[in-house]
Amino acid sequence: MPIIVNLDVMMAKRKISLNELSVRVDLTLSNLSILKTGKAKAIRFSTLDAICKALDCQPGDILEYVNDEKITSNR
Repeated sequence: MPIIVNLDVMMAKRKISLNELSVRVDLTLSNLSILKTGKAKAIRFSTLDAICKALDCQPGDILEYVNDEKITSNR
């Protein structure tokens, strides 16, 4: 998938645990974990907004687009 989720990177930069972020954004641990591991197929803007507020970051700090051709050529 060409969208990479860098939530774990931002969490490490902000020194916040998955449990703490879960409480701050009012999202279950399992749903936040699915997002963190890149297994999510979609994210609501309201969830992205809450995460960005909690981590004091921009959506581009969490989500990254990588061209499929680059991924394929690196394999």
